[in-house]
Amino acid sequence: MKRIVFITGTRADYGKLKALIKSIEKTDGLEAYIYVSGMHLLKTFGSTYNEILKDKYQNVHIAYGLANSKNMSYNLGDVICNFTGYVTNIRPDMIVVHGDRIDALAGAVVGALNNIRVAHIEGGELSGTIDESIRHAISKLAHIHLVCNEDAKNRLIQLGEEEKRIYILGSPDIDIMNSNLLPDLQTVKTRYDIDFDNYGIFMYHPVTTEYHVVNRNIKTILSAIEKTKYNYIIIYPNNDFGSEIIINEYKKIESNPKFRIFPSVRFESFLTLLKNAQFVIGNSSAGIRETSIYGIPSIDIGSRQTGRYNVKTAQNIQHVNESMDEIIDAIGRIHHYRKTGSLFGSGNSADRFIEILKNEDIWKINIQKNFVDITFEETNDKIENIADCKF
Repeated sequence: MKRIVFITGTRADYGKLKALIKSIEKTDGLEAYIYVSGMHLLKTFGSTYNEILKDKYQNVHIAYGLANSKNMSYNLGDVICNFTGYVTNIRPDMIVVHGDRIDALAGAVVGALNNIRVAHIEGGELSGTIDESIRHAISKLAHIHLVCNEDAKNRLIQLGEEEKRIYILGSPDIDIMNSNLLPDLQTVKTRYDIDFDNYGIFMYHPVTTEYHVVNRNIKTILSAIEKTKYNYIIIYPNNDFGSEIIINEYKKIESNPKFRIFPSVRFESFLTLLKNAQFVIGNSSAGIRETSIYGIPSIDIGSRQTGRYNVKTAQNIQHVNESMDEIIDAIGRIHHYRKTGSLFGSGNSADRFIEILKNEDIWKINIQKNFVDITFEETNDKIENIADCKF
């Protein structure tokens, strides 16, 4: 029996991990454990650990004792200490982490320093802000890479990772997006007391390196969308430095009938709302990735998603700055951007994940990693291949 520990710190990474966890629970010889930390524990952001408990997994640990201060480095240390105690007790064969958050970094640190295999999902991608540095740091600590596509694989090779450690998995949330498990729209609207039909979805996260302009930016954006003809479903930001500024502005508009504001929305319900939205606006990765699966127009604001798509060739995405005129103009053009096309997988990630774990080679991969040098010519070829990609 192989014990696989998943660490989740946010509603976003849980949406990516969910299909994989469920696939393990259905597979003989594999046992899933879920360690829940970070943003999930915060009442302000909807206490989303309850959504994980509702899914009734066999082995769930809610790390209630974590501090969750406003200091990311302090929180990282706290999770490392707590998670170390957890894995010492569980003694897992593998730790699975996702993306670029500090909870994932903590899981990678603990695994690397305790000779436990770490599998990193969605490494080799570009995040923008401090998240990108965290993502690449996790990749250097991880022993196994489960990437979305060839472009991500090539970036990991540029980082000196051995090709045999890299598996193309696709984006696991597409499994749920394309499934028949989503609730119908009326059920979701009733559950969340949404009484309008035509709406946009607005999600805006703080850029930690631009803290000094967060207040100005969120005020400008809210003023711009209020001037448009659409209603909006607004979902709270993540809990990065500056989130309190954004939430305070949301509280000022709670009584406006154009807006329905939620700390969080259950993942499947969010997908139903997304699938039926007129457009998505903000700086969430959902506006880059999930919108492309459903062909929903997206307006990406500011610098947070820099590098995650090609602004010249993006099929369903417009990029704007935090400018009232630019935002209003982009909303007026959304009908030109309802186009489908994804470079992040086809919806079979869970099956592929089990196939990888059932392969004995994955368990023979050496814990000791070595940096792989590539020649200057090879590096140029990889860079040119990535630059030619059409997003």
